[in-house]
Amino acid sequence: MENFIFSINATMPVFLVMVVGYLLRKTGMLNDEFVNVANKFNFKVTLPCLLIQDLSSAGFSKGVNVSFVLFCAAATAFCFVIIWPLTRLFLKDKSMRGAFVQASFRSSAAVMGIAFVTNIYGSSSLAPFMILGAVPLYNIFSVIVLTFEADGGNGKIDGQKIKKALIGIITNPIIIGIIIGMVISMLNITFPVIISKTISSIGALASPLSLIVLGASFDGSKAIKKFKPVIMASLIKLVLQAAIILPFAIQMGFRNEELVAIIIMLAAPTTPSCFIMAKSMGNDGDLTASIVVVTTLMASVTLTAWIFILKSMGLIC
Repeated sequence: MENFIFSINATMPVFLVMVVGYLLRKTGMLNDEFVNVANKFNFKVTLPCLLIQDLSSAGFSKGVNVSFVLFCAAATAFCFVIIWPLTRLFLKDKSMRGAFVQASFRSSAAVMGIAFVTNIYGSSSLAPFMILGAVPLYNIFSVIVLTFEADGGNGKIDGQKIKKALIGIITNPIIIGIIIGMVISMLNITFPVIISKTISSIGALASPLSLIVLGASFDGSKAIKKFKPVIMASLIKLVLQAAIILPFAIQMGFRNEELVAIIIMLAAPTTPSCFIMAKSMGNDGDLTASIVVVTTLMASVTLTAWIFILKSMGLIC
């Protein structure tokens, strides 16, 4: 019951902030111009600042758990290279493919990972290593699939798309934020309080503003029309990835905090930044928003179930 209450407390406030954004849009307080400008602001400013803040304080200068980082990276890559071809095979609507793939494999690892592990164990020494292994690849793979599948693209590889994807990776503000945060942590750089507090204040806007904009962009009628892909992506995100990868993690000897961090990486709700990237790169924002809403609402049940299973097996304590 304690884990269930925790999961509810972790996910329902997120869902309710989206509801606030939806209601503000319905009352006319928010409009299309606000949504478009806020999306750009989040993508280029607040999210990079949030990642710089989180990763710069991760303590990488004291050493890196290499095997754990490599496992997280390998699991992320495996999920992506399996989901994209299967999506192209079974999802006939080409306009949905990029958004579907991104929302199916990409978790809210940076935002939920540290909070979830800290709540259970009182500290979060391993969650930053999960972020190091997974989050850069989340963004690199997202740029790739959203570039090749943008505007209903056929996903074919050609020189122009490869060049566009590479430029997108190099200039992606979130990836730049990750690199800056890692460098600051590894070199143990300490900024003056005035700078660190400024970055922290801007980063603090990322999550609530992203959720408000996501809620304001949500269209229930369009979500109903895309019911099947929304449910399928949510099932992949919350259940199937963890069901496939967890046995390998257990076999490799990961336990306790390591397994909890891996569960967040595999089975946490789809991150709201998926919506920002999908909209910014000419992909299906409505589908992405619907998947974020559904996975956020259902995660209180599925994450609790995963934690219960692992505890019952004596793999976490």
